[in-house]
Amino acid sequence: MSPRDPKRPRAPRGDPGRGSPAPANTPPAPAAGVPADRAPSPAPPSGATRAPGGSPASWGAGARLGTAEYAELADEILVGRAQGGDSRAFDELVRRYREKVYRLSFKILRHEGDAAEALQDAFLSAFRGLKNFKAESTFSTWLYRIATNASLMKYRKRRDDHVSLEQSQSRNADAEALELPDWSTQPVDELLNAELRVVMQDARDRLPEELRTVFVLRDEEGLSNADVAETLDLSVAAVKSRLHRARLSLRDRLNRYFADRMTQKDRVP
Repeated sequence: MSPRDPKRPRAPRGDPGRGSPAPANTPPAPAAGVPADRAPSPAPPSGATRAPGGSPASWGAGARLGTAEYAELADEILVGRAQGGDSRAFDELVRRYREKVYRLSFKILRHEGDAAEALQDAFLSAFRGLKNFKAESTFSTWLYRIATNASLMKYRKRRDDHVSLEQSQSRNADAEALELPDWSTQPVDELLNAELRVVMQDARDRLPEELRTVFVLRDEEGLSNADVAETLDLSVAAVKSRLHRARLSLRDRLNRYFADRMTQKDRVP
């Protein structure tokens, strides 16, 4: 073995000299005259998506987003991205509204299978018509209109089996509300029991289509009179009139229900 060449000193341990690869993801040294704090940062691993900076409102259509970032975007931004061909943006809109649309459809149709079909029809129609959507109304109101129409189309196929109670209701929007018994003496659990819920659902299902739809959107889904009017293409006055008639019908049914209950109690020895 020949003696070590004294002119070639051994490289210190850990020093990436000749024959020793540089550590992975090591940032390049700054160029001469460039301050160290302005040196480029390491590049992300291949295939990784870096979250854009700034607030979600500043994430434009060209920004690459991860799944979590889509959930932070407002509806109008998601709509804009979806109109530009971003399928993940529309997927997020579906995820955000599918339960609400299904609940609305089920309340109109009272049938799980029909409600599921109306849900699919609504989102398919929304996807096809999204390019024509304009920000004159909110996306949720526009989607509710599509879902309501899809549900009513299915409901009208079963209208022959529908029983109307409209003949027994006042059509006068200024009519006095029916006088109700004093329910405050009834136990809370009785007011909220399963039997009463069935009575309420049955009374709602028996409402004429135009009254039930307004009642569901306004009193159960919580839309404003203006939003209901826009969804159903009605005037606000027409919404108020139909809502009044729907409430009268339901009050009449509950009035008879509690009257029957009180009569049964009086007959008990």
